[in-house]
Amino acid sequence: MPRRRLLVLVLLGFASGLPLFLTGSTLKAWMTDEKLSLATIGLFSYVTLPYTLKILWAPLLDRYALPLFGRRRGWMLLMQAGMAAALWQLARRDPHLGLWPVAGLALAVAFTSATFDIAVDAWRAEALDQVHLGLGNSIHITGYRVAMLISGGLALILAQATDWRFTYLMMACLTLLGMLATLLASNTDTRAKAPRTLAEAVAEPLRDLLRRPGIGLLLAFTVFYKLGDWLAESMTMPFLMRGMGFTKMQIGTVQKTTAMVAIILGGLIGGWMLMRMSLRRALWICGFVQAGSILGFWAISLLGRHLPLLVAANSLENLAYGMGGSAFAALLMGSCNLKYTGTQYALFSALMALPRTFFAGFTGFLAERVGWTLYFPICALAALPGLLLLLLWDRWGLVDNDSA
Repeated sequence: MPRRRLLVLVLLGFASGLPLFLTGSTLKAWMTDEKLSLATIGLFSYVTLPYTLKILWAPLLDRYALPLFGRRRGWMLLMQAGMAAALWQLARRDPHLGLWPVAGLALAVAFTSATFDIAVDAWRAEALDQVHLGLGNSIHITGYRVAMLISGGLALILAQATDWRFTYLMMACLTLLGMLATLLASNTDTRAKAPRTLAEAVAEPLRDLLRRPGIGLLLAFTVFYKLGDWLAESMTMPFLMRGMGFTKMQIGTVQKTTAMVAIILGGLIGGWMLMRMSLRRALWICGFVQAGSILGFWAISLLGRHLPLLVAANSLENLAYGMGGSAFAALLMGSCNLKYTGTQYALFSALMALPRTFFAGFTGFLAERVGWTLYFPICALAALPGLLLLLLWDRWGLVDNDSA
């Protein structure tokens, strides 16, 4: 794979991953600092609804191109500019003077980020051939997760050393890296033609999917495979800060160091697995590792505030994310028809994000009701439906070289 494409994949992954924590756990850390209730913090999960609803406007990006930079890159650049502007304005807001403006701007960040994801996912599917799809996704996800550690770990360190305003201003500036990647990316318009009409862009991708045997099982797996992860992630930051008393500096330092190593290692392991074994087997292994990683935080709730435990739990969680993300993305991207990549991958990724938005909104109430020692085992059990669906792999209508 050319070095320029490797650089573009890393930086575009970085651009996709940066906003997620800024509207998720880092935003919740900010709200935790502001002494909001767990129930209110949990409800902030709904600002990430655009990641689930993006299928509604994905056909527009498949059908229409902006005047400059081509069908994919034009939308990517516009959304990155909007993302930076929304983050800049969010940094200037004080939650004590009104939560609605904060929620509205966080929603704007999520909307521009989700729309950017539609375009960049479609670009990746069109730019990578089948041979490099697994490796390319691993590289992209590594960049994605590194950005999440920066917008999570480094952001917490900055917030502790300075304040939340400066932190979000710095995160807005980092979006420039993603804009550079968009400018360096190749134009893929010749790889796949746009649908002739908007009606075709809306209807044909769905018809194409619905005609496939076993599509219902594949869509269900898309929802449930990472359910436990998303539920745990939704309340991890309030648990560590308010429940266990870790400081922002401690959490941020762990995420910036050992967790960074773990996510890179996880991405490399995930890429290696996809080259050495069937996708089905890789999904099995990664699914169990993901479920097991949740129990690291359960151990902290039982044994108390110990920094080595935080290092171990956070490292395992990031290792699992790096491994599982590579296999999961390879499955979803390989299931897309190249003619309708934007809309079909938007549907898959929207379903994948559903637990992080709809279900996660109730996690604050659940944590308050059952307590931390029961909350994380419940999250681990929530991973079981996705693993059970893997038993029905032969009915999904996919080709795999695993006879087990």
